[in-house]
Amino acid sequence: MTDPRPTHVVHELPVGARVVVRHRLADGSASDALGDLVAADAATLTVATRRGEVVVARADVLAAKPVPPPPARRGAPHTAVGVDDLERVMAEHWRPLERVDLGGWRLRAGGGFTGRANSALAVGDPGVPLPQALAAVQRFYAERGLPALVAVPHGAGGLGEGTGTADALAAAGWAVRTPTVVMTAATDDLPGRDDVPLPAGLHVVTTAVPDGAWLEQYHYQGSPTVPAAGRRILVSADEQVFVRVVDDGRTVAIARGSLSPGWAGVTAVETAPTHRRRGLGRRVLAEVADWARARGAASTYLQVQADNTGARALYAGQGFAVHHAYHYRVAPSA
Repeated sequence: MTDPRPTHVVHELPVGARVVVRHRLADGSASDALGDLVAADAATLTVATRRGEVVVARADVLAAKPVPPPPARRGAPHTAVGVDDLERVMAEHWRPLERVDLGGWRLRAGGGFTGRANSALAVGDPGVPLPQALAAVQRFYAERGLPALVAVPHGAGGLGEGTGTADALAAAGWAVRTPTVVMTAATDDLPGRDDVPLPAGLHVVTTAVPDGAWLEQYHYQGSPTVPAAGRRILVSADEQVFVRVVDDGRTVAIARGSLSPGWAGVTAVETAPTHRRRGLGRRVLAEVADWARARGAASTYLQVQADNTGARALYAGQGFAVHHAYHYRVAPSA
């Protein structure tokens, strides 16, 4: 029987990512291998290109970087990207402390800080029959003292009924947790800081790492403090910015922006209850948009719980539209 244990731990460029690897040929010229990185070890990188797999010796690599996924359909990049590809993009903005691959699935652990960093991202083929894949997921999280969660992406509306993974999880008694929608926009279409003036007496501070004042305002799921694992995950993207609005020395609104090739992400948008309905949410979004534009990100995404109608209205008013949805499934024993 095939052992469904994950086959490798991922480091550096993430295996499964779309990359371009410029490498030296035997005659001294250079060539680019563009496609999915399907294997990486100490000696070689293997890229699945349109013409077949290309194995590149690390000694011959001149440059290598991740690139945005190809469009799944016609349209602007933020609408044309496929669901699975966008999920992989978003995963690079909120990297776990540990990631192990099971076929196309990503098993992620991050000390229990957020579902995004502590769930199995079910995209692609796990490489084994689904019951074996779910057993591997349960074993992975049991070994780390965490509940077994599977993140299930699907089209907007419903809970992915009619798809193999969602239906199998439902039949096995895995309960639904945190239905969420993913919204996207063309970065150039988003309002900037000049479009969203601050109320008199307030000012904005931006930093490359979260300072104490930013962390004090960040209350993920009501938690009063950010654990050490969370502080590491907050700075896990290729680049990030931490925005806060200050009123008389007190931080009253925050947001985090993050970057990957072609994409910006917005997370951790919060406004103090005393300062709501003053446009501060729109202003921190505008700050992230300007930061993203300056770095060439063509598209921006964010995630919001499906039942948070106020936040969804705010984001729609800024130009975001629903791209797809996802939810978590938690194992019956968790």
